[in-house]
Amino acid sequence: MEIINGLHNLRPRHRGCVLTVGNFDGVHRGHRALIEALCAEAKALGVPSMLMTFEPQPREFFAGEKLPARLTRFREKVHLLKQTGLDRLLCLPFNERTANIEADWFAGEFTVDKVGAKHVVIGDDFRFGRGREGDFALFQKYGGEFGYKVSAMSTLLEGQQRISSTLIRQTLAAGDFPSAAQMLGHEYFIMGRVVYGRQLGRQLDVPTANIRLQRYRAALEGVYCVTVEGIGEQALEGIANIGVRPTVDGKEPLLEVHVFDYAGNLYGDLIKVTFKQKLRDEQTFESIDALKTQIGADLQQARQWFADQ
Repeated sequence: MEIINGLHNLRPRHRGCVLTVGNFDGVHRGHRALIEALCAEAKALGVPSMLMTFEPQPREFFAGEKLPARLTRFREKVHLLKQTGLDRLLCLPFNERTANIEADWFAGEFTVDKVGAKHVVIGDDFRFGRGREGDFALFQKYGGEFGYKVSAMSTLLEGQQRISSTLIRQTLAAGDFPSAAQMLGHEYFIMGRVVYGRQLGRQLDVPTANIRLQRYRAALEGVYCVTVEGIGEQALEGIANIGVRPTVDGKEPLLEVHVFDYAGNLYGDLIKVTFKQKLRDEQTFESIDALKTQIGADLQQARQWFADQ
Protein backbone atom coordinates (compact mmCIF):
# COMPACT_ATOMS: atom_id res chain seq x y z
CA MET A 1 0.00 0.00 0.00
CA GLU A 2 1.40 3.37 -1.06
CA ILE A 3 0.97 6.28 1.35
CA ILE A 4 0.65 9.76 -0.18
CA ASN A 5 0.91 12.64 2.29
CA GLY A 6 -0.75 15.78 0.96
CA LEU A 7 -2.02 16.93 -2.43
CA HIS A 8 1.44 18.26 -3.30
CA ASN A 9 2.73 14.68 -3.45
CA LEU A 10 0.18 13.55 -6.03
CA ARG A 11 1.88 12.73 -9.33
CA PRO A 12 0.49 12.21 -12.85
CA ARG A 13 0.83 8.44 -12.31
CA HIS A 14 -1.69 8.70 -9.46
CA ARG A 15 -4.50 9.70 -11.84
CA GLY A 16 -6.98 6.93 -12.52
CA CYS A 17 -8.48 5.08 -9.54
CA VAL A 18 -11.57 3.94 -7.71
CA LEU A 19 -11.95 6.35 -4.80
CA THR A 20 -13.44 6.42 -1.33
CA VAL A 21 -13.25 9.22 1.26
CA GLY A 22 -13.78 9.19 5.04
CA ASN A 23 -12.30 8.96 8.54
CA PHE A 24 -12.27 5.15 8.80
CA ASP A 25 -11.63 5.41 12.55
CA GLY A 26 -11.10 1.87 13.82
CA VAL A 27 -11.19 0.30 10.34
CA HIS A 28 -14.13 -1.76 11.62
CA ARG A 29 -16.14 -4.40 9.77
CA GLY A 30 -18.36 -1.79 8.12
CA HIS A 31 -15.27 0.00 6.81
CA ARG A 32 -13.76 -3.28 5.61
CA ALA A 33 -16.93 -4.16 3.69
CA LEU A 34 -16.70 -0.82 1.89
CA ILE A 35 -12.99 -1.30 1.16
CA GLU A 36 -13.68 -4.79 -0.21
CA ALA A 37 -16.26 -3.31 -2.59
CA LEU A 38 -13.80 -0.55 -3.51
CA CYS A 39 -11.02 -3.03 -4.31
CA ALA A 40 -13.33 -5.33 -6.27
CA GLU A 41 -14.46 -2.43 -8.46
CA ALA A 42 -10.87 -1.27 -8.93
CA LYS A 43 -9.84 -4.75 -10.03
CA ALA A 44 -12.77 -4.93 -12.46
CA LEU A 45 -11.76 -1.59 -14.01
CA GLY A 46 -8.04 -2.36 -13.98
CA VAL A 47 -7.10 0.69 -11.89
CA PRO A 48 -5.73 1.16 -8.34
CA SER A 49 -8.00 1.62 -5.31
CA MET A 50 -7.52 4.86 -3.33
CA LEU A 51 -8.74 5.88 0.12
CA MET A 52 -8.54 9.54 1.09
CA THR A 53 -8.63 10.52 4.76
CA PHE A 54 -7.73 13.48 6.96
CA GLU A 55 -5.32 13.99 9.86
CA PRO A 56 -6.40 15.13 12.39
CA GLN A 57 -9.96 13.96 11.91
CA PRO A 58 -12.33 16.85 11.19
CA ARG A 59 -14.27 16.41 14.43
CA GLU A 60 -11.00 16.70 16.38
CA PHE A 61 -10.16 19.96 14.61
CA PHE A 62 -13.53 21.50 15.48
CA ALA A 63 -13.68 20.13 19.05
CA GLY A 64 -10.89 22.34 20.41
CA GLU A 65 -9.78 21.23 23.87
CA LYS A 66 -12.76 18.88 24.32
CA LEU A 67 -11.24 16.19 22.16
CA PRO A 68 -13.49 13.28 21.24
CA ALA A 69 -12.13 9.78 21.78
CA ARG A 70 -10.41 8.12 18.84
CA LEU A 71 -10.17 4.38 18.11
CA THR A 72 -7.08 4.48 15.93
CA ARG A 73 -4.23 6.92 15.60
CA PHE A 74 -2.72 7.27 12.12
CA ARG A 75 -0.08 4.57 12.71
CA GLU A 76 -2.74 2.07 13.78
CA LYS A 77 -5.03 3.00 10.90
CA VAL A 78 -2.19 2.36 8.43
CA HIS A 79 -1.43 -0.97 10.14
CA LEU A 80 -5.04 -2.10 9.66
CA LEU A 81 -5.45 -0.74 6.14
CA LYS A 82 -2.33 -2.63 5.05
CA GLN A 83 -4.21 -5.83 5.89
CA THR A 84 -6.81 -5.04 3.22
CA GLY A 85 -6.26 -5.02 -0.53
CA LEU A 86 -6.06 -1.23 -0.65
CA ASP A 87 -3.49 0.15 -3.13
CA ARG A 88 -3.18 3.82 -2.11
CA LEU A 89 -3.83 5.88 1.01
CA LEU A 90 -4.00 9.65 0.49
CA CYS A 91 -3.83 11.63 3.72
CA LEU A 92 -4.64 15.36 3.73
CA PRO A 93 -3.93 17.67 6.69
CA PHE A 94 -7.17 19.00 8.17
CA ASN A 95 -6.79 22.67 9.05
CA GLU A 96 -8.61 25.99 8.62
CA ARG A 97 -7.99 25.94 4.89
CA THR A 98 -9.20 22.36 4.46
CA ALA A 99 -12.29 23.05 6.59
CA ASN A 100 -13.34 25.78 4.16
CA ILE A 101 -12.96 23.80 0.92
CA GLU A 102 -16.29 23.68 -0.89
CA ALA A 103 -17.95 20.33 -1.48
CA ASP A 104 -18.11 21.15 -5.20
CA TRP A 105 -14.30 21.18 -5.32
CA PHE A 106 -14.13 17.67 -3.83
CA ALA A 107 -16.76 16.24 -6.14
CA GLY A 108 -15.41 18.12 -9.17
CA GLU A 109 -11.81 19.28 -9.43
CA PHE A 110 -10.34 16.88 -6.87
CA THR A 111 -12.17 13.76 -8.04
CA VAL A 112 -11.79 14.49 -11.76
CA ASP A 113 -8.56 16.45 -12.18
CA LYS A 114 -6.45 15.49 -9.16
CA VAL A 115 -7.04 11.74 -8.91
CA GLY A 116 -9.02 10.92 -12.08
CA ALA A 117 -11.56 8.70 -10.32
CA LYS A 118 -13.47 6.26 -12.52
CA HIS A 119 -15.79 5.29 -9.70
CA VAL A 120 -16.50 6.69 -6.22
CA VAL A 121 -17.66 4.38 -3.41
CA ILE A 122 -18.88 6.03 -0.18
CA GLY A 123 -20.88 5.18 2.92
CA ASP A 124 -24.60 5.90 2.74
CA ASP A 125 -24.36 8.60 5.44
CA PHE A 126 -21.16 10.27 4.23
CA ARG A 127 -20.97 14.08 4.24
CA PHE A 128 -18.09 16.23 3.04
CA GLY A 129 -16.94 19.77 2.29
CA ARG A 130 -17.45 23.08 4.10
CA GLY A 131 -20.32 22.84 6.56
CA ARG A 132 -20.81 19.16 5.54
CA GLU A 133 -22.75 20.45 2.55
CA GLY A 134 -21.72 17.62 0.22
CA ASP A 135 -23.46 14.24 0.06
CA PHE A 136 -24.10 11.25 -2.20
CA ALA A 137 -26.42 13.31 -4.42
CA LEU A 138 -23.69 15.88 -5.11
CA PHE A 139 -21.24 13.15 -6.13
CA GLN A 140 -23.95 11.74 -8.42
CA LYS A 141 -24.44 15.14 -10.01
CA TYR A 142 -20.74 15.57 -10.79
CA GLY A 143 -20.37 11.93 -11.76
CA GLY A 144 -23.11 12.34 -14.37
CA GLU A 145 -21.41 15.47 -15.69
CA PHE A 146 -17.82 14.18 -15.79
CA GLY A 147 -18.38 10.48 -16.41
CA TYR A 148 -17.49 8.72 -13.17
CA LYS A 149 -19.79 6.23 -11.43
CA VAL A 150 -20.94 6.64 -7.83
CA SER A 151 -22.20 3.96 -5.46
CA ALA A 152 -23.11 3.98 -1.77
CA MET A 153 -22.49 1.16 0.70
CA SER A 154 -25.37 0.30 3.00
CA THR A 155 -24.82 0.25 6.75
CA LEU A 156 -23.58 -3.03 8.21
CA LEU A 157 -25.60 -4.24 11.18
CA GLU A 158 -24.61 -6.22 14.25
CA GLY A 159 -27.94 -7.62 15.38
CA GLN A 160 -30.28 -4.63 15.26
CA GLN A 161 -27.54 -2.03 15.72
CA ARG A 162 -25.58 -0.17 13.07
CA ILE A 163 -21.85 -0.86 13.30
CA SER A 164 -20.21 2.52 13.77
CA SER A 165 -17.09 3.99 15.34
CA THR A 166 -19.32 5.77 17.87
CA LEU A 167 -20.99 2.53 19.00
CA ILE A 168 -17.62 0.80 19.29
CA ARG A 169 -16.25 3.64 21.45
CA GLN A 170 -19.29 3.30 23.74
CA THR A 171 -18.84 -0.48 23.90
CA LEU A 172 -15.16 -0.18 24.80
CA ALA A 173 -15.93 2.45 27.45
CA ALA A 174 -18.38 -0.02 28.99
CA GLY A 175 -15.61 -2.65 29.13
CA ASP A 176 -17.35 -5.05 26.74
CA PHE A 177 -14.27 -6.14 24.78
CA PRO A 178 -15.84 -9.23 23.12
CA SER A 179 -18.65 -7.15 21.59
CA ALA A 180 -16.19 -4.46 20.50
CA ALA A 181 -13.95 -7.08 18.86
CA GLN A 182 -16.97 -8.55 17.07
CA MET A 183 -17.76 -5.17 15.51
CA LEU A 184 -14.15 -4.23 14.84
CA GLY A 185 -13.22 -7.57 13.31
CA HIS A 186 -10.16 -7.61 15.60
CA GLU A 187 -9.29 -7.08 19.26
CA TYR A 188 -8.80 -3.48 20.32
CA PHE A 189 -5.14 -2.41 20.47
CA ILE A 190 -2.82 0.59 20.64
CA MET A 191 0.59 0.70 18.93
CA GLY A 192 3.53 2.97 19.57
CA ARG A 193 7.21 3.35 20.27
CA VAL A 194 8.39 3.11 23.86
CA VAL A 195 9.67 6.45 25.15
CA TYR A 196 11.53 7.58 28.27
CA GLY A 197 9.18 8.59 31.07
CA ARG A 198 9.69 9.96 34.57
CA GLN A 199 10.91 6.55 35.84
CA LEU A 200 7.99 6.48 38.30
CA GLY A 201 7.27 2.84 37.54
CA ARG A 202 10.72 1.81 38.73
CA GLN A 203 10.29 3.89 41.90
CA LEU A 204 7.05 1.97 42.51
CA ASP A 205 8.83 -1.36 41.82
CA VAL A 206 6.73 -1.84 38.68
CA PRO A 207 8.81 -0.79 35.63
CA THR A 208 6.68 0.29 32.69
CA ALA A 209 7.03 0.76 28.95
CA ASN A 210 5.49 4.14 28.10
CA ILE A 211 3.72 5.17 24.89
CA ARG A 212 2.77 8.81 24.45
CA LEU A 213 -0.72 9.36 23.06
CA GLN A 214 0.21 12.95 22.13
CA ARG A 215 -2.85 15.16 21.59
CA TYR A 216 -5.21 12.27 21.01
CA ARG A 217 -7.76 11.08 23.52
CA ALA A 218 -7.89 7.31 23.64
CA ALA A 219 -11.12 5.35 23.69
CA LEU A 220 -10.11 3.82 27.05
CA GLU A 221 -9.15 5.16 30.47
CA GLY A 222 -8.21 3.03 33.45
CA VAL A 223 -6.31 -0.16 34.33
CA TYR A 224 -6.46 -3.23 32.09
CA CYS A 225 -5.18 -6.75 31.55
CA VAL A 226 -3.24 -6.67 28.27
CA THR A 227 -1.00 -8.68 26.00
CA VAL A 228 2.07 -7.12 24.39
CA GLU A 229 3.55 -7.97 20.99
CA GLY A 230 6.90 -6.80 19.64
CA ILE A 231 8.98 -8.43 22.39
CA GLY A 232 10.26 -11.77 21.17
CA GLU A 233 8.25 -14.34 19.24
CA GLN A 234 5.10 -14.54 21.35
CA ALA A 235 2.66 -12.11 22.92
CA LEU A 236 3.45 -11.52 26.60
CA GLU A 237 0.96 -10.89 29.39
CA GLY A 238 0.88 -7.72 31.40
CA ILE A 239 -1.08 -4.88 32.92
CA ALA A 240 -1.57 -1.35 31.60
CA ASN A 241 -2.74 2.03 32.80
CA ILE A 242 -4.06 4.53 30.31
CA GLY A 243 -4.75 8.09 31.42
CA VAL A 244 -3.04 11.14 32.91
CA ARG A 245 -1.90 9.64 36.29
CA PRO A 246 -3.46 12.22 38.62
CA THR A 247 -1.78 10.93 41.79
CA VAL A 248 1.67 11.89 40.46
CA ASP A 249 0.49 15.18 38.86
CA GLY A 250 0.48 13.79 35.34
CA LYS A 251 -0.71 16.10 32.57
CA GLU A 252 -0.03 14.26 29.33
CA PRO A 253 -2.19 11.24 28.34
CA LEU A 254 0.03 8.18 28.50
CA LEU A 255 -0.18 4.43 28.06
CA GLU A 256 1.98 2.68 30.68
CA VAL A 257 2.51 -1.05 30.28
CA HIS A 258 4.09 -3.45 32.78
CA VAL A 259 5.03 -6.78 31.22
CA PHE A 260 4.98 -9.61 33.73
CA ASP A 261 8.40 -11.06 34.58
CA TYR A 262 10.28 -9.02 31.96
CA ALA A 263 13.37 -6.97 32.77
CA GLY A 264 14.69 -6.00 29.32
CA ASN A 265 15.13 -2.54 27.79
CA LEU A 266 12.31 -1.60 25.40
CA TYR A 267 13.16 2.06 24.73
CA GLY A 268 12.63 2.87 21.07
CA ASP A 269 10.87 -0.44 20.34
CA LEU A 270 7.54 -0.53 18.50
CA ILE A 271 5.04 -2.54 20.54
CA LYS A 272 1.39 -3.48 20.12
CA VAL A 273 -0.76 -3.52 23.27
CA THR A 274 -4.02 -5.49 23.05
CA PHE A 275 -6.67 -4.87 25.71
CA LYS A 276 -8.32 -7.93 27.25
CA GLN A 277 -10.14 -7.00 30.45
CA LYS A 278 -10.83 -3.87 32.46
CA LEU A 279 -9.82 -3.96 36.13
CA ARG A 280 -10.80 -0.50 37.33
CA ASP A 281 -11.12 3.19 36.43
CA GLU A 282 -8.19 5.56 36.83
CA GLN A 283 -8.38 7.23 40.23
CA THR A 284 -6.52 9.66 42.49
CA PHE A 285 -4.88 8.27 45.64
CA GLU A 286 -4.09 10.22 48.80
CA SER A 287 -0.44 9.14 48.82
CA ILE A 288 2.22 7.26 46.89
CA ASP A 289 2.00 4.46 49.47
CA ALA A 290 -1.71 4.11 48.81
CA LEU A 291 -0.98 3.98 45.08
CA LYS A 292 1.66 1.27 45.62
CA THR A 293 -0.82 -0.79 47.63
CA GLN A 294 -3.43 -0.54 44.88
CA ILE A 295 -0.88 -1.43 42.17
CA GLY A 296 -0.01 -4.57 44.15
CA ALA A 297 -3.69 -5.53 44.25
CA ASP A 298 -4.04 -4.76 40.51
CA LEU A 299 -1.08 -6.99 39.66
CA GLN A 300 -2.48 -9.86 41.67
CA GLN A 301 -5.91 -9.48 40.09
CA ALA A 302 -4.44 -9.31 36.56
CA ARG A 303 -2.30 -12.42 37.02
CA GLN A 304 -5.33 -14.28 38.40
CA TRP A 305 -7.45 -13.21 35.41
CA PHE A 306 -4.90 -14.59 32.96
CA ALA A 307 -4.57 -17.79 35.01
CA ASP A 308 -8.35 -18.31 34.80
CA GLN A 309 -8.51 -18.01 31.00
